[in-house]
Amino acid sequence: MATTTPAQPARIPAPPSPTEVVSRQPSSFDRTLASARSTMMFSEVFRLAIDSFKASKVRFLLTMLGMIIGSAAIILVATLGLTGKQYALDQLTSIGPNKIELQYSGGSTIGPDNTSTPDFMTREDLNAVLDQVPGIIASSPMLEDHHSISVGGGTTKDTMILGVSPEYRIVRNLRVLSGRFFDDQDTLLHQKVCVMVEPLAKTIFGSDNLAVGRTISIQGIPFTIIGVFKESFDTYGQSEISEQTLLIPYPVARYFTGTDTVKEIFFTMKDATMVVPASKRILEIIRSRHRATSVYNAVTLTELLASMAKIADMLTVVLLLAAALTLIVSGVGIMNSMLANVQSRIREIGIRKALGATSKEIRLQFLTEAVFLSLSGGVVGTLIGLAIPISVRLFTPFQIPVKLWSALIALGTSVIVGIVFGTLPANRAARLDPVETLKYE
Repeated sequence: MATTTPAQPARIPAPPSPTEVVSRQPSSFDRTLASARSTMMFSEVFRLAIDSFKASKVRFLLTMLGMIIGSAAIILVATLGLTGKQYALDQLTSIGPNKIELQYSGGSTIGPDNTSTPDFMTREDLNAVLDQVPGIIASSPMLEDHHSISVGGGTTKDTMILGVSPEYRIVRNLRVLSGRFFDDQDTLLHQKVCVMVEPLAKTIFGSDNLAVGRTISIQGIPFTIIGVFKESFDTYGQSEISEQTLLIPYPVARYFTGTDTVKEIFFTMKDATMVVPASKRILEIIRSRHRATSVYNAVTLTELLASMAKIADMLTVVLLLAAALTLIVSGVGIMNSMLANVQSRIREIGIRKALGATSKEIRLQFLTEAVFLSLSGGVVGTLIGLAIPISVRLFTPFQIPVKLWSALIALGTSVIVGIVFGTLPANRAARLDPVETLKYE
């Protein structure tokens, strides 16, 4: 008789231990493999972009041409702007960035008989400033007068006579073309000597060399011409020196005016950083020595140089924006080329999507191609734009400024143009239906 074995109750498996749980988690290799199946590496995307470029070299080179021109234009415009700025500042600086010109502008003193006389500065004011303001390396008073001079043979010439000190040559940065400038000994001995401006010497004597050693007469007093000078740059008539100017020692000029008054006083500071505080201190000293109603001004180039630099910078920015328009036009060309590229590769896109490529990968591929195209043109244009001014610096005496930031702007703009104008073609490629693309002939 068969016996039956009683049924065994089903065994419930024991829960896995923590060690088993850890061992069942995907390894690092498994995660990398899964990522490789779903995501393209950027190096592969970059290689595809290069392959696409090689397949249509002529079209892409023509598209890059606009970026090359635009990037080179940005660097050249920046270089020209900096060159113009430097030239303008150099012209102004040649006047003397350390110079302070103290001027009497108005106000008068009332005498006992109610007579009004101008409250001019004096030589004592100059001495007071020299005693109280440190850092002054040169100074000169200026006394102005107008006379007709006699050059012999009954010929006369209207001139402007400026009585100055020997340091006036340093303060005003004058160039002595022939002869010499009068010195401290000439001033102390009250020598009747003068220095003539170049246009006046050529008008009267024919040349600066022929003028040196000749004698002229000022109100019957003979003066010997010991030198001919000119300003170091063209002031376009904006300085106290005209084409009919004679310079004579300041003590001698007092013979003709009979007074110790000074119309202007010039100072040169040791350093340009001392100009602004020194000008304020000089004004305080002069005003304390005169009536409160008298007006004096200290003219410096500091504010003028700052304003000129700001104007030059604004002009450079405007020119850079104008050059950037070229890159925008080039960006439109890149977008047009990439749209044509997408249209010609519809079947390729469908095959890639059928093999598992995601829309993100398709978008990244075409966006990379657009940026590669734009950046390649930007690099070539940047090299050309830098090569031109650097060559000028190397092979000519002109020191044209070349700034690294102009190259960075050109390259950065190229990348931005590639991203902005490559987004539309990349999105259009990413949105294509893989089924429809595989049917495309």
